[in-house]
Amino acid sequence: MITAYITHPRCLDHHMGPEHPESPLRLEAIRARLSLSGLLQQTMQSEAKPASDEQLERVHPHRHLQSLIKCVPEQGLISLDGDTLMNPASLDAARCAAGAVIRGVDQVYRHQADNVFCAVRPPGHHAEASEAMGFCFFNNVAVGAAHARARYGAQRIAILDFDVHQGNGTVDIFKDDPGVLVCSSYQYPLYPWRYLKAEHANVINTPLPAGSDGARFRAAIERDWRPALEAFRPELVLVSAGFDGHRDDPLAELCLTEADYDWVTRFALEIAARFADNRLVSVLEGGYDLDSLGRCAEAHVRALLGLPFEG
Repeated sequence: MITAYITHPRCLDHHMGPEHPESPLRLEAIRARLSLSGLLQQTMQSEAKPASDEQLERVHPHRHLQSLIKCVPEQGLISLDGDTLMNPASLDAARCAAGAVIRGVDQVYRHQADNVFCAVRPPGHHAEASEAMGFCFFNNVAVGAAHARARYGAQRIAILDFDVHQGNGTVDIFKDDPGVLVCSSYQYPLYPWRYLKAEHANVINTPLPAGSDGARFRAAIERDWRPALEAFRPELVLVSAGFDGHRDDPLAELCLTEADYDWVTRFALEIAARFADNRLVSVLEGGYDLDSLGRCAEAHVRALLGLPFEG
């Protein structure tokens, strides 16, 4: 398997203050762990290109994009909500994060890679069509899905989101869209407090109670996601890879381990192999304990490379 690793140095320039959990140290922890394990050297590394206004406006209205641009401070930080702050480099970083998913989609459709991991920030799955929130400015995975439609004519796209928080932004953008199947597992009840119980034909919600372990997580994915995915037969699999469901993560209360992230990655790869000619693009979402984040990303990339899990 050829696995591409896409990032951009501008993703390190965005910060929201020294105490904020969504920090540049997250990408540094992932890169250090992958380098130490030797996995990074086995990937095809490349830099993202910033997403253009046209590419972003496939999922975010022009007026919203312009309002965000007007918010960019000349110096220091401004707050968009209680969790989401912006510095002068934030939107440049966000454009690179979305652009990474676009490049990943290009690579799998052009047969340059079998699958892709986009190690980028800020994350994206809480960004709704017209609202930045939850550490997110642009919905990276949604921008990638829209690009696959516009550029390659993709008609059935599956988005698998195993972040500990529900991907409300992805639901907001694609709700009732028959060409996109959104499968989202998350701790319930927990932020973002919207769309948690929404019923849409193309959205598979998998809420998990606090304290859920790997066995419960795996059983729920098999029960909820597999039948829907087999019926949908996606041409492209996109993954919102949040590792904040790990038992060591400070922002939630699930009890997953590295082995569970290996398992769910291989589950996604199986779906991609059966229906999508292996086309799978994964993008980093959450994960805020630096040590466990590095280990989970290692398990994820090891599975993408087709290597056995090392627990």
